[in-house]
Amino acid sequence: MKILAFGEIMLRLSPPGRELLLQTPKLDVWLAGAEANVAGALARLGHDVAFASALPDNDLGRSAIATLRGAGVETRGIQLRGDRMGLYFVTSGAGLRATEVIYDRAHSSFAETPSEAWDWDRLLDGVDRLLLSGITPALGPVPAASAIAATEAASARGIAIAFDGNWRGKLWERWDSDPRGILMQLVDKADLLFGNHRDIALLLDRDFASDGEDRRRAAVAAAFEAFPRLQTIASTARHVEHVDLHRLSARVDTREASAQTEDVVLAGIVDRIGGGDAFAAGVLHALRQGGDPAAAARTGLALAALKHSLPGDACLFRQADIDAYLAGGLDVRR
Repeated sequence: MKILAFGEIMLRLSPPGRELLLQTPKLDVWLAGAEANVAGALARLGHDVAFASALPDNDLGRSAIATLRGAGVETRGIQLRGDRMGLYFVTSGAGLRATEVIYDRAHSSFAETPSEAWDWDRLLDGVDRLLLSGITPALGPVPAASAIAATEAASARGIAIAFDGNWRGKLWERWDSDPRGILMQLVDKADLLFGNHRDIALLLDRDFASDGEDRRRAAVAAAFEAFPRLQTIASTARHVEHVDLHRLSARVDTREASAQTEDVVLAGIVDRIGGGDAFAAGVLHALRQGGDPAAAARTGLALAALKHSLPGDACLFRQADIDAYLAGGLDVRR
């Protein structure tokens, strides 16, 4: 069976190394987009993945399609329409200077594609799981309507839905939005949620006053009570010492069981952007292989940790890399 990912494909532009934006007149360019990151990672791990999006019919759009195809993603669901591709700029932090993001996504081909332009009968044919995130509805009322229509179409066909909260406050603030109302409609259709206690607090309009693992357990219990279709919740907890030193752990909960990993120390971080998408891909990979919550948490954390070693948004690792990471040992593999 096949996974269908739905979302915007962008270009990420970053100054080289740890420079400030335009400190020198150079920018590195990578294909980006949360759903595209997950789709590419899953395809590299051997899964049948298709993508639905919209791109301009120019060299940028065609290059993005070629990159996804190169990762093994089916691209027949990508429409060529509109005039521009969404962009975002990332200035990587260093030491005690945080990473900064500037969005340039208004009026992109994807953001202006009307809801009725998506042929869900065709796009969902042969699909057993739909993947989308909270970034799509944050782009504006038109993408929000498309996201809701996608989940309604998938739900009507009995297709499982994975939803990644991916809160983007800068995007929601740009229009007269109702984040909670829209996200509630989307999560209500999902069986798998990628989100932590902060995402759940936003959805349910409540605080979780306890700390640490107790707070995460309370949030999960509240989400399962509020959303009857929800069966699995996966999340990470990140503690930032400075830009180059983080501690990361993972948790996966079902209605019957839960698994919590120990912290992994991430030192010498090359690029944290895309780490959450790598985690989502790892969890989905393990679950589709029949793994239990513990296996899903381990695999998601492994792929997320590995992603921190690569520049750009994409996670380029395969099963052998996950196996080597889980086996331990950092000496040269000869």
